[in-house]
Amino acid sequence: MTGQGARTPHEGAILRINVGGFRRRLLSTRLSRFPETRLARLLQCQSKESILELCDDYDDLEKEFYFDRNPALFPYVLHFYNTGRLHVMAELCIFSFSQEIEYWGINELFIDSCCSGTYHYRKMEPEQTDWDDKSKEGSSAFSLDEIVDFYNNSGKFDKQPLGSVRRRIWLMMENPGYSLPSRVFSVFSILVVLGSVATMCMNSMSEFTLLDGDGRPCDNPRFETVERFGIGWFTFELLARFAVARDLLHFFQHPLNLIDLVSILPFYLTLMANLVAKRSPALVNLGRVAQVLQLMRVFRILKLARHSTGLRSLGTTLRNSYREIGLLLLYLAVSMSFFSVMAYTVEKEYNDDLSTIQASWWWATVSMTTVGYGDMVPGSVVGKLMASACILAGILVVVLPITLIFNKFSLFYKRQKQLESIMKSCDFDGGIKEAPSVNLRNYYAHKVKALMASLSNMSRRSASN
Repeated sequence: MTGQGARTPHEGAILRINVGGFRRRLLSTRLSRFPETRLARLLQCQSKESILELCDDYDDLEKEFYFDRNPALFPYVLHFYNTGRLHVMAELCIFSFSQEIEYWGINELFIDSCCSGTYHYRKMEPEQTDWDDKSKEGSSAFSLDEIVDFYNNSGKFDKQPLGSVRRRIWLMMENPGYSLPSRVFSVFSILVVLGSVATMCMNSMSEFTLLDGDGRPCDNPRFETVERFGIGWFTFELLARFAVARDLLHFFQHPLNLIDLVSILPFYLTLMANLVAKRSPALVNLGRVAQVLQLMRVFRILKLARHSTGLRSLGTTLRNSYREIGLLLLYLAVSMSFFSVMAYTVEKEYNDDLSTIQASWWWATVSMTTVGYGDMVPGSVVGKLMASACILAGILVVVLPITLIFNKFSLFYKRQKQLESIMKSCDFDGGIKEAPSVNLRNYYAHKVKALMASLSNMSRRSASN
């Protein structure tokens, strides 16, 4: 190369490349086939300053170009110069590989057809395609976030009055497996919930119905005693959680606390409605409102979610699967519309049960969800063939989104179990009994990949705009 100790290599010259200790000699004729790449642009440099703009260091004596890059990925670059095509191995990180070829000035269009489809699919998806690996990695990342948030929230009690005592009560009530008192408290709460629900069910049975002097049904005193005891316990539980809450302003933003409130509101609203109705005969319709409010007592069964990992995981899954649920409803609506019209067209002259499209909708719904009540069935041969197709289509339509929802449930269940195991091992007065088993390397890689994916999506949107 010429100028300040550098001169342009002649035709057939050899360039000495050092990539993170990985040394190779490359022919300039081979590099010049791809003039837009970084190594080919070195051939056009006329000074040492221009050389250092393309590489990290340059040795004048050895005429060696040094690049501070990953030496494990450079063989893929060499293979590209030798063959003119890029190949991507399955074990490579797609985002690191994408950054690497971008640094060397190699366009993604040079990726061979055997690897192109997989490469672009993996680049569009920030998560790994293998579900087991995805579950482990996502579980670790989620758990560390949750653990850090858990310890931050627990530390808020230190600045509050009676912080140590309130924290112990909070851990006992929020984590059923934290200690022996917390297990006893959890088991007793479950028994009260089950007893309350069982009482509500038995109160609707004619065998346990009592009549007053006028022959009208009235409440059983034994069931009423159990009901009031349950309401008293639920009220005490809610007030105790509110008293030891780390943040009173955001207490009712938690779904489980809202469930606790909804489980006791019907009793107190019914009590107030009955008192007002007795004092004001003109407001006798409030008695009917009280009967409706009594039906809301069934919501107390949701209190079991506080003591069940599976129910909490199910709620989290449904909250984060609105897209999959929307797809399921969309698929069912389209398919039911199609088959209901088909059933109406085929059976309207021979079957009174399927004489309208609305009635056919009910038949299509029951058939596609594989319930099959048998209250409405087609009678003709064509109708039976069409019904068979409807059932098979229902199986396919329901199974596809359900698989995605089940995978999410498995992931959230693993996350919740891992978080609970960490909460069981914590002891704020005597230190932590056991360090959280979280892979920090996987957590960091997960965060970096998500960031790179979001940046890549932003760049693609700006380019399209």
